[in-house]
Amino acid sequence: MTDYVFLGKALSELIRDVNYDISNLANTSALIYSEMDRLNWAGFYILRNGQLELGPFQGKTACTVIGIGRGVCGTSAAEDRTVLVPDVHLFPGHIACDSASESEIVVPVHVHGTLYGVLDIDSPVKYRFTEEDRTGLEALVKILEKKLEE
Repeated sequence: MTDYVFLGKALSELIRDVNYDISNLANTSALIYSEMDRLNWAGFYILRNGQLELGPFQGKTACTVIGIGRGVCGTSAAEDRTVLVPDVHLFPGHIACDSASESEIVVPVHVHGTLYGVLDIDSPVKYRFTEEDRTGLEALVKILEKKLEE
């Protein structure tokens, strides 16, 4: 079970005096990847030119461009909501950037109310993510969003 209170405090400290967005995204993905168990990828896709483009991440190489509405990330961006997928093989249009991924959660990231990108987390374990993870990750994203808006 992930300690989201600890992660929130750690993230706040990591990004407190850093004004470079890429550094903050990189440290956020590294923190999540190192502190959450049973993950094989954690990172960001940033909205650019009407599509999601690969941002800072931890894990194996990844898809570099994802269309809005495509896969779990694109669906999260299109619908502007967190998408929790217990079994990616049952998700219509899932994009298998890493064939080891079995479950996924994607949280939209906003800057001043506008979609900035998504936080994407994959696991090699089916049913890895819970509603507690949804709530905890959405809280982490809120901390990050506040910093991105500075």
